[in-house]
Amino acid sequence: MKGYKKYFGKKILWFVLTLIVAVILNFILPRLMPSDPVASITAKVAEGVTDAAAVQAIYERYAEEFGINKSLFEQFFIFVGNALRGNLGTSFSQYPRTVNNIIATALPWSLALQFPAIIVGWFLGNILGAVAAYVRKGWDKVVLPIAIFINNIPAFGLAVILLVIFAVNLKIAPVSGGYSFDMIPNFSWPFIKSVISHYQLPFWSQVLITIGGQAIGMRSMSIYELNADYVKYSRFLGIKDGKIVGYVFRNAMLPQITGLALSIGTMLSGGLVAEIIFSYPGLGTVLYSAVTSADYPLISATTLIITIMVLLVTLFLDVIYGFIDPRVKAAQFDA
Repeated sequence: MKGYKKYFGKKILWFVLTLIVAVILNFILPRLMPSDPVASITAKVAEGVTDAAAVQAIYERYAEEFGINKSLFEQFFIFVGNALRGNLGTSFSQYPRTVNNIIATALPWSLALQFPAIIVGWFLGNILGAVAAYVRKGWDKVVLPIAIFINNIPAFGLAVILLVIFAVNLKIAPVSGGYSFDMIPNFSWPFIKSVISHYQLPFWSQVLITIGGQAIGMRSMSIYELNADYVKYSRFLGIKDGKIVGYVFRNAMLPQITGLALSIGTMLSGGLVAEIIFSYPGLGTVLYSAVTSADYPLISATTLIITIMVLLVTLFLDVIYGFIDPRVKAAQFDA
């Protein structure tokens, strides 16, 4: 028990330290951008106003409201205090909308796109990799090169290829958006049909990228396990091949499950490129819009959510492995 406490204590300590550094960076980096978003808001509000003093008064009022007239040190602690209360601030670019409202609107779109794509890609990739390792011959010669090719295509490159082929040339899929621009979100069949139609290209662009990496990983681990001593010994004892293969693929799946957990933890960041290219109304499009308009609160909140998800999944995996991995257990008891 003492070894476990020491192990988990270290993991939690590193989690807290990493989170503190991440929060500081999430706050500071957007504010290093060479732009003044308050000036942009003032320009819109004071359009047609010729009195310089009035324009300055408007600027100072918004600077006070957003707190940018305070020192960076003061702004940071205000940001942390508000974040702990669940208040992520007000958006510069979509004023007077709150950041909470913007993220609450975009987050379901990202989750609905990324989570199913990761699961489908993971299953298909592992099945193809396992078959390629066990059957070899033609399967291995076909699946492996295709998987390597797809895995090495940048996410934005594959998204653009699908966009050009199916939306621009064949015209069998919408070019952009999460639904038709002339529709208002509701639960009617025409709107649902439009959402499904716009969903296809972003979804399959993510699935194909996931399949490539998973197929390569599963094939490599399966070949390693198939050549292990316990497999040779089991065959020597006359154990049925089907039973042996079941154990082989169970062992080969362990690293793949870790990869699945990490993919789920990073799914919000993994689909940013696809969402931007297809103008899908998820966090990717929100983050892109925030960066182009120097919307500090929105940038900080979006990247902070992504960072916390990654850290939580990593901590969860470390804790799980502390219980199930014999090598970690041995290290704990030796400590």
